[in-house]
Amino acid sequence: MGYCVFMLRPDSIYDDSPSERYQFPKQYLDRARTSVGDWVVYLEPKKVRETRGYFALARVEKIIPDNAEPGRFLALIESGSYLDFANPVPFNDEDGPIERGLLNEQGKLSGRAQAAVRPISPADFLRILQRGLGQTDPVLPRRGAVGSTEGFEEDRSAFVIEPERQRLQHLVSRPVRDRAFRSVVLRAYDERCAFTGLKFINGGGRAEVNAAHIKPVEHDGPDSVHNGIALSGTAHWMFDRGLVSLSDDLEILISRQINDIDSVRSFINKSGRATPPIRAKDWPDPRFLEWHRENAFKS
Repeated sequence: MGYCVFMLRPDSIYDDSPSERYQFPKQYLDRARTSVGDWVVYLEPKKVRETRGYFALARVEKIIPDNAEPGRFLALIESGSYLDFANPVPFNDEDGPIERGLLNEQGKLSGRAQAAVRPISPADFLRILQRGLGQTDPVLPRRGAVGSTEGFEEDRSAFVIEPERQRLQHLVSRPVRDRAFRSVVLRAYDERCAFTGLKFINGGGRAEVNAAHIKPVEHDGPDSVHNGIALSGTAHWMFDRGLVSLSDDLEILISRQINDIDSVRSFINKSGRATPPIRAKDWPDPRFLEWHRENAFKS
């Protein structure tokens, strides 16, 4: 087993769904096999416009041939392991590439940097994770609020003495996942409730809005921006209980079981549609919206 980097372009010709599978050609099979049972980080190349750099991690469950496309293989992602980074990590920092292992003996970037699948050292892997998950963010809840965790600043000293696997376990624990998911989703929606359009910032400068999973974690919903939506407390409560839902084009659906539908209509956006994320590529995945309509919504 070993850590790997999986390079992924938004306009990829491959059949990728980062929280579920990563498709690659046979030339990378031996490298990809080393990641089975272990973790990978996803990387958008530098040439991608508005690249996120290293933007997520996931754990590879197994690798199988893609019977639909001979000569290609699928790295299947372990359910519940995918996580968008709270802070996308650039390819370079002030000391050069974050992956120090990409430098050759002359200190120059080697050709390995072009490989779509490549092994990465534990030191480089943990450096990326700590930068992606280990920084505070102003959109996070007040200390002591529901879903919040202790500040990461206090945790960093422990990274020096903890064994590698303990550090990794800490970095991907549920509290840290919740914190990162909230940060990613709120940033995508400009800290604004998608159902009401309201944006409230409390006296501490933090957003009073929740990050809701469309497909819940307990039903194997991933911690991905595509499975998230920013909602105020009341809207979140109604969404989780299936009193409201969303069509694929973000029309807000209201359950007939609500006793005061007119009040709900006056509460949501006048357009009857949810406010979308700032970037089109952060829109909810239709598959998760369909799950919510079929399994949670009380039509």
